[in-house]
Amino acid sequence: MDVIIVEDAAAVAERAAAQIAARIAAKPNAVLGVATGSSPVGTYEALAARVRDGRLDCSAVSAFALDEYAGLPLTHPEAYHEVIRRTVTEPLGLDPARVNVPDGSASDLAAAGEDYERRIAAAGGVDLQLLGIGANGHIGFNEPCSSFASRTRMKTLAPQTREDNARFFASLDDVPLHCITQGLGTILDARELLLVAQGEGKAEAVAAMIEGPVASICPASALQLHARATVIIDRAAASRLRLVDYYEHVQRHQPANRIPAEV
Repeated sequence: MDVIIVEDAAAVAERAAAQIAARIAAKPNAVLGVATGSSPVGTYEALAARVRDGRLDCSAVSAFALDEYAGLPLTHPEAYHEVIRRTVTEPLGLDPARVNVPDGSASDLAAAGEDYERRIAAAGGVDLQLLGIGANGHIGFNEPCSSFASRTRMKTLAPQTREDNARFFASLDDVPLHCITQGLGTILDARELLLVAQGEGKAEAVAAMIEGPVASICPASALQLHARATVIIDRAAASRLRLVDYYEHVQRHQPANRIPAEV
């Protein structure tokens, strides 16, 4: 796992966007995994700026969202179909026909999960999966004690996750109880993982992910098992790490060809 520590949230967004843009430049028809939540918003904004000024063309890119609430109408402002449209599809100039989101409105969520797995496979798999991390260590909606072998499926949201997401809804009672999410096994199948985190509120989860044991109590610790996982965090999110000096030493002495070029 490569750990990159930068000064602040803006620097996280710029560094992550540069890495994603470099991958798209190398493969214009790349398949991206896209996350929702607050963590990746700055990254999408930094990518959109590159699209607007002509540095980046995403017109041939395909995208697969990590998850979706169960039971919300697709047009609900907090349904991830709608969030992805607002924050990813339109700002990055993606073809809507190439953007995929799990079907949380399906009457059979198990079948919908199996269908989503087939769609990812038919697209050739995910080239780069962008991730955030929940305060309890979840990635996607894989709550603590999710199986590392899990595939896209229905999950029950943890109380902390619903409380954290209540800021997007009128009240906690309006936050769905269930969701459909890519599994940890699905996420680990991506060729490259890129996780971004900002702020003191994520520091404990970040420390468990990077320096704790690989354990289902912290689903994000599964990134330790991936051959090409990068974590980009600001100093606040890094504040609970014990080996900050070592990670910064590695950054300073990284070979030039390991650092994504700006495009």
